[in-house]
Amino acid sequence: MLVLLVLAVGQVTLALYVRSTIASAAAEGARVAAASPGSSAVGVQRTRDVLGATLADGVVESVTARPSRTGGVDTVEVVVRARLPLIGLLGPSLLVVHGHALAEP
Repeated sequence: MLVLLVLAVGQVTLALYVRSTIASAAAEGARVAAASPGSSAVGVQRTRDVLGATLADGVVESVTARPSRTGGVDTVEVVVRARLPLIGLLGPSLLVVHGHALAEP
């Protein structure tokens, strides 16, 4: 029983780490894309660079960036879709994280 508890705690810790890392990379990519108007590709590349340095290959499925409007303000949105590395079949297997930044004039 103790082994199962330790494995469960380890799994939750891994899931939270992966989500936090992806959220941070999406926000960084959105900030970079917002600072270079007209080019969302720069934000996508920055997000991929950050994720490539911290997560294993094959975790990230796609990274997209697009201009959006939130609350009447122009923003840039970066969406990262990734597989959550899970042991067993419990919990979500796909993780979608959005990062936003104010578009620079």
